[in-house]
Amino acid sequence: QVRLVESGGGFLQAGGSLRLSCAASAASGIEFSISAMAWYRQAPGKQRELVASISRGDTTTYADSVKGRFTISRDSAKNTVLLQMNQLKREETDVYYCHSKVRVPPIPRTRDYWGQGTQVTVSS
Repeated sequence: QVRLVESGGGFLQAGGSLRLSCAASAASGIEFSISAMAWYRQAPGKQRELVASISRGDTTTYADSVKGRFTISRDSAKNTVLLQMNQLKREETDVYYCHSKVRVPPIPRTRDYWGQGTQVTVSS
C-alpha cells in the first residue's frame, strides 16, 4: 500500500559526500501517517545494520561509526527522509535501505516498510 523509493546512490571516492533521499507514497486515495524513518545498510553476506533514524518529533540516532559525518533529516510534509553522508569510507560500500514505520488507517498499528535499496560504492 505504501511505497518507499530511494535515490541518490552512486560511485565516489573515499572522503567524498553523497546525499540519499527516500520518498514515501501511496496509491491515490490512500491516506497514511509516518512515525519513524531510518536508513540501514547491508553488505553482501552481512546483517543489515542501522545507520541513522529520526522520529516523528525529529529525535535522531546514529550508529557510532557515522556520528559526526552523517546527518539524517526529514520533510514531513513531503514524507521524505534524507541522509547526508560526508567523509565516506571505502568500507561503507553497501546497499542503503530506507525504512519507515507507517500507519494506514483504519489499522491502528504501524507496519514496517522498506525501500528497494540504493547502491553506494566508495573507492579508495
